[in-house]
Amino acid sequence: MSPIEDDIEAFKEMRAKLEAEHMGRWVLIYQRNLVKVYDSFDEALQDAGQQFGKGPYLIRRVGAPPMVLPASVMYRRDARR
Repeated sequence: MSPIEDDIEAFKEMRAKLEAEHMGRWVLIYQRNLVKVYDSFDEALQDAGQQFGKGPYLIRRVGAPPMVLPASVMYRRDARR
């Protein structure tokens, strides 16, 4: 399983508790751990970038249906090449 798939699974495992405590807020999950809960996507994204660079990491809105993105958006080529 890829790291992002691991984080998605971790989110699913945490979902009930997150929905009970943080409905409508944004969460950052990295390496299967809940890093922090945020009030906005922008806050989560900025913090994730500062802590983990390009990732991968998972940012999800608690209670929202999962977004389906095309692979070209989800996975970018390594910019260091």
